[in-house]
Amino acid sequence: MNDRIKIISAMEILGSTGRPTVQVNLLTEKGIRVDASVPTGTSKGKYEACEVYDGGKRFRGFGVKKAVSNVNEVISPVLQGMPVSCQRQIDRTLIELDGTPNKSRLGSNAILAVSIAVAKAGAEAAGLSPYAFLGGVGAVRLPAPAATIIAGGEYSPATLDFEDYIMCFDGFDSYEDALEALAETHYALGKELRRAFGIIPDVCGAWAPPVRSTEEAFEYMLKAAAEAGCEKKVSLGLDIAATELFNREENTYALNGKRVNPEEFGSYIIELTKHFPLRYIEDPFHEDAFEDFSKITQALPEKMIVGDDLFVTNISRLEVGIKNKAGNAMLMKVNQIGSVTETLDTTVFARENGYEVAASVRSNETNDSFQADVAVAVGAPLMKIGSPVRGERNAKYNRLLQIAYELGNGARFSKNCSE
Repeated sequence: MNDRIKIISAMEILGSTGRPTVQVNLLTEKGIRVDASVPTGTSKGKYEACEVYDGGKRFRGFGVKKAVSNVNEVISPVLQGMPVSCQRQIDRTLIELDGTPNKSRLGSNAILAVSIAVAKAGAEAAGLSPYAFLGGVGAVRLPAPAATIIAGGEYSPATLDFEDYIMCFDGFDSYEDALEALAETHYALGKELRRAFGIIPDVCGAWAPPVRSTEEAFEYMLKAAAEAGCEKKVSLGLDIAATELFNREENTYALNGKRVNPEEFGSYIIELTKHFPLRYIEDPFHEDAFEDFSKITQALPEKMIVGDDLFVTNISRLEVGIKNKAGNAMLMKVNQIGSVTETLDTTVFARENGYEVAASVRSNETNDSFQADVAVAVGAPLMKIGSPVRGERNAKYNRLLQIAYELGNGARFSKNCSE
């Protein structure tokens, strides 16, 4: 366990969308070698920790050589000789070294890459998998797959208002069975949509069909689940990404070709739950709408009302939400806050206050599977990864399969997101 950092070096690599990100390589004095790379998001909340980019023309301004330099020239000399088992101490050092409230000096992309590398090295030094190193003996719960299989919103060619149309495979007895059903449903949906509309574009593996409404999208999703033989074992979800639909000057949201007030917007969501097995509702209002979050949570106490842009995996934001009874679940994205320790602390705080924690990846991912270990470490009942058709997504799915294999009969599966 008493192994220390010998060398930390960083480099620029490409994420899944072609946008650069940071990879850190770490070597300990006893010869442990690990690497860690960080995801980035396309749709981001304004309260997320700040990534450092280069600006200019290179990679349309999204090069990360400045962040790489911050690792190599600022962070590495300070951390050399520190024990890799001291995750909290190292993360605190990184935060203090940055010295800003949002990691804007060194960059959350630089800080998080180092933080993840330390966690991986600490786990290997202890002879443990990362999920066990971070979560302890109680880290035995596999999350149900929750995949976006139809893409709408601002970044999709579809005309659907909401960003992600999600299917939650939470009615199965094992993770393996749930993942198989996800793959079968994804392909069944593609078949149904091609039969109805011809060639269908996709966004990060999710279909983007020319359906006219959320109701129609849900009907196609449930039809595909029926064809795959699992319609009784799935529930539906939405990432509404309401900030993208909100007009602050008018205090209205875009919905079905009109502008509606928050009350009408919330009523529409509530009405959807009466006609479809809609259980997971993420960001139903904009990122400052604590009061509206509270109202819909009271109206739908049996649903998961999830704050993503609202909370951004930030304990201070979550504390405001708890005081206002806004939502009942938090979406955990490690790069929103920018360090492993802060991520874990926020999930503990959420659970202590009766909030559930769902895990998620980002749109610009890498093949690093560390986020799957974190999801198991915190016992997340759901993990949003995406349709199982891209390497960076399947790296996480396959890591969860490996964890299920390691745990064997000791594994628990989040059936119906409550067990």
